[in-house]
Amino acid sequence: MASPLTLRLDPKTRQHLARIARRKGLSTSEVIRRAIESWTNLQEPVSSPFEAIADLIGVVHGDNPKRSTQTGRAFTKLLKRRRVRR
Repeated sequence: MASPLTLRLDPKTRQHLARIARRKGLSTSEVIRRAIESWTNLQEPVSSPFEAIADLIGVVHGDNPKRSTQTGRAFTKLLKRRRVRR
């Protein structure tokens, strides 16, 4: 859940934000959230596909670690069974 943040803006910036929010049909808070997200993404861009998913690697534990190495054999058996049925 989002937590509140107090932000002090000069009147000119606040007017710009309000105008953008009205034009886009968004709340001022949403415009600020999107601006901050965009800025932070520019400051810390993802440099590689690995970096984009690094926090996900190792979080799932499957049951059969050899499943992917046995896929070819299982597929071959399936094809042979289909060939026999015809």
